[in-house]
Amino acid sequence: MFNMTQSRTRYLFALIMICWNTIVFAADAQSIDFSYQSIEGKPVNLKDFRGKWVLVNFWATWCPPCLEEIPELVIFHETHNDKNAVVIGIDYERVSKEKVKKFVDTYSMPYPIVQINPETTTVFGPISGLPTSFLIDPKGKLVARQVGPVTSETIEEYINNFSEK
Repeated sequence: MFNMTQSRTRYLFALIMICWNTIVFAADAQSIDFSYQSIEGKPVNLKDFRGKWVLVNFWATWCPPCLEEIPELVIFHETHNDKNAVVIGIDYERVSKEKVKKFVDTYSMPYPIVQINPETTTVFGPISGLPTSFLIDPKGKLVARQVGPVTSETIEEYINNFSEK
């Protein structure tokens, strides 16, 4: 029989897991670098964005939370691209490049998109769920990870918090 104590315990466990998945790496920030080819065939090198904040977002076309997050990433990228931050999208699934290009056009995603196979080892380690975003500071240091959707406002808050340190 399921009682309130079990319900509360499961709720607290779920809350702890959500918090655990939002990890801040400020104390032992590590340099991150990668080089991929965009779906248009252009090089996407993380080091080329030094001096700006970079949000690296892993997503897939079949992922409902990813679809909900895309408009927020578009807003963030368009607001900050010419100033202090960019988004790099990484399609993390096995589908054709043509399908990804059509998807990107449909959702008007203005930021660089690369496509990698989910079996590929990433510089961020294993990707445990989608969407997953990594925030890289202007010096190329990994400062935060978020498993689950982000908003433009949340990204700006992270940047403001880390800029003050």
